[in-house]
Formats: sequence, structure tokens, C-alpha cells
Amino acid sequence: MKIKTKDLLTLAELTSKEFLGLIDHSIKLKKELKKGVNKPLLKNKTLTMIFQKPSTRTRVSFETGMYQLGGHAINLSSNDTQLSRGESVEDTAKTLSRYTDCIMARVYDHTLLDKLSEHSTIPVINGLSDSFHPCQILADFMTIKEQKKTLKGLKIAWIGDGNNVCNSMIYGAALSGAQMSIATPKDFQPDKSVVKVSQNLTDIELTTDPLKAAKNADVIVTDTYSSIHNVDPKRMKKFLPKYQVNDKIMDIADKNAIFLHCLPAKREQEVTSSVIDGSQSFVWDEAENRLHTQKALLCALLHA
Repeated sequence: MKIKTKDLLTLAELTSKEFLGLIDHSIKLKKELKKGVNKPLLKNKTLTMIFQKPSTRTRVSFETGMYQLGGHAINLSSNDTQLSRGESVEDTAKTLSRYTDCIMARVYDHTLLDKLSEHSTIPVINGLSDSFHPCQILADFMTIKEQKKTLKGLKIAWIGDGNNVCNSMIYGAALSGAQMSIATPKDFQPDKSVVKVSQNLTDIELTTDPLKAAKNADVIVTDTYSSIHNVDPKRMKKFLPKYQVNDKIMDIADKNAIFLHCLPAKREQEVTSSVIDGSQSFVWDEAENRLHTQKALLCALLHA
């Protein structure tokens, strides 16, 4: 399938039809791969991957996806580019556009992605920024579709920090017709502008009560309360124990509810091991689906 946008930075660039089409194409690619069908749709195409932040799932899934599609991926850490020595983002974007076919960047400041997008002539993909994580949400909604067979009308409960992943999941809910109930401490709500735009398309509820959010939910989602590399005791006190996803939370949800977490997880903080390792957890399917959704996304952006 093809999509009209040149870049994917937030998910807001997509129409509902495009978003749902990417999910369905991802499921198709996954089924084909399981049957041994692996079409070289991106033969002779090259993806440049820029990493300011460490990565396991993002790097491996993009690199493997390009390989499976017959293309090639180049990994660049911050120290591997002239950005670390003062070259402008604008000049970097123009240079990479002459060499490769697509840029994926995992960054801190989202405005860096905006600059890459503005000055590159090739597609730019947000592999994670401090504001959004669209690739993760494609995988999340693919996982939900696999398990629930539908997206429209489902209740998704987000419990914890209204962070970058939460912002993109709100867009995903709006594009799919799912509803979201978001339980966060008062000072940790998601981006107000994202909520406002999305509330025009679907029901987005903000609350400080995780039990209210989880009640009868079809999907329970959480994420770490802080960077996996950083533990702030003062910050933790604002989340624990109230916003931990545990057996009590899962019992309040629909009996067939599924649990998702983008990983890596800090067990016994935002989620207990009994939940993440339990029968309702689909975090490993979710992690695998990063591969399939990103293959679909790359094909769509490169019109393959």
C-alpha cells in the first residue's frame, strides 16, 4: 500500500484509512513470513538509522526488516556522524538524502526530527523522540487487532506516565476508533494539544484514578515511569504504588483484557511480574510486531 505523507513523525500525518491499512498490511506480511514467503520489495534500497539513544527493539527490528525486504540498513550512533562535531541538522539531512533512500532517527528533542524532515528529500521516520513514538503504536495496534479482531469501540486503559508513547497511542486511538481512558498523576498528563485534537475523533478520558481507567477495559497499557537508565526516587513516589499495573488492575478490566508494554520494563515498578508473565500479557507478540509494522511502513513510504 501507499500513503500520502513523506514522513512519519507522530502518526497525525496519517488518515484513518492509511493507519488501518498499515495494520492490515503488517498482519499480511507476518503471515507471509511465517509461511516462508519473503519478497525483496526494497531491493537495492538503503535505510540510514541515527541513534542518539540506546536501542534494542528499534535497531534490531528495522535492521532485520530491511534485510528481509532485500535492502540494507546503516547504523549511526551520535558519535558516528558529523552532528557530534557541529554540522547542522539541515546539512546532514541534505547529505544523507543524496546517499540513501530513507532516514530513521531515535532522538531526544523532537524538533531535530522536524528539521530532518524539512531539509531531506527522502522519508524520515521517528524511531522515538521525547514527544512521540509512532512506530511502537503501529505494533501495539497490530497486536490488539490480532487478539481482538477489531479496533473500533474498544476501551484502552493507559496507566502511569502520560509520556511520548502515550501521546502516540492517543493518536492511534483516534485513527482507529478505539476509546482511551488515561490514568496519570495530575502533573504527568499527556500532551494537551494531542488530547484536544484526538477528542474530536474519539472518546479520550483523563483521570487520576487507575481503577476507573481499568474498569471493563479491553486493553491495559503501561510504560516505565522514567528512563530505563535513570531512577528518580522522588518521581517514583508520585506513581507507586497507586499506578502500578498488578493483578488487582487486571481483575477490574474485562475478563478477556490483554496487557501491553512497549519494553524494556522495570518489573515490580510499573508492572508486576505476575502480570507481564501472565496469560493476559502479549508483550512478546507486541515486540515481534515492531518488525512487521516497520516493514509495512517502509514499503508504504518508499512506495514499494
